[in-house]
Amino acid sequence: KMKLPGWGLEIKIKKKDRSMKLTHVSGTAIVTLRSHVIESEKDKPIIHDPMAGYCLKRLEEMLSGGNMDQLFRRKLSRRLSLHIAIRARKYDRLVNDYIAENPGCTVINLGCGFDTRYWRIDHRDCEYLELDLPEVIEIKKKVLQHKLEYELMAGSVLDNNWIENILAKTGRKVLFIAEGLFMYLDKKAVMGLFRTISERFRDSRMILEVVTEKYTRGLRKKMVVLKMKRELGLDAGAAYNFGIRNAAEIETCGDGIKVLDEWSYFEDPDTRPRIYRYMGLSRIQWTVILAINELHV
Repeated sequence: KMKLPGWGLEIKIKKKDRSMKLTHVSGTAIVTLRSHVIESEKDKPIIHDPMAGYCLKRLEEMLSGGNMDQLFRRKLSRRLSLHIAIRARKYDRLVNDYIAENPGCTVINLGCGFDTRYWRIDHRDCEYLELDLPEVIEIKKKVLQHKLEYELMAGSVLDNNWIENILAKTGRKVLFIAEGLFMYLDKKAVMGLFRTISERFRDSRMILEVVTEKYTRGLRKKMVVLKMKRELGLDAGAAYNFGIRNAAEIETCGDGIKVLDEWSYFEDPDTRPRIYRYMGLSRIQWTVILAINELHV
């Protein structure tokens, strides 16, 4: 059996004749995967992600328990699934642009969950890797099986072991992706990670999602928790902990860190309802593109 923090679920995972215990699987990874499937099935989808459908089906085959409906069939709002799809499309474009400019680079997807980005990008022109907690990686390997064509690394993003692994392969032209990850982690630890990356890597880049600092404390933090519980069934374990006042704050972590650009879902022309684009919401939760000791910045 396993317990999904935030979901309040206890689920059995079948592994031949014995059970496999998982402890810290994020429910948001399932939400993201389901959102990709929902969007892909539309007549005019924001993203086309057939591998998401394959992975979701495999997960449903592997997981069983009394709360299956809550985990896999809880109704997701159209706004949420659209938001996740638009974000995925933007990140895919940013990754493909970087690969086109830097063929042979290394792309590492931090906190990958059950993401299927590998099949949506130009993976033939890069070395692609993913990192997540050991229990997530174990189940993802079982989901993908013979379809797995890249390296999955097990460990915490806050543990430097994965950094040493990457440096053993390459120390230049690395693109770090952190989609929906850092806001759930301790701020001091995340800022320390930025500092370490700035000290160890050269001529690299990072694409990361951030939230405003206001939503990591007090009443606004409680509002986020209530929203997560209402929309996703997630509890206080999914609260935001890392937030920033502005993107320039990240630059203070290291001399080689420079903000190249910022983007928000609310700025996208496909955002619905359209009125969101004019409500000043773009710096509540948004994406920052960082240069890490880039030679020409």
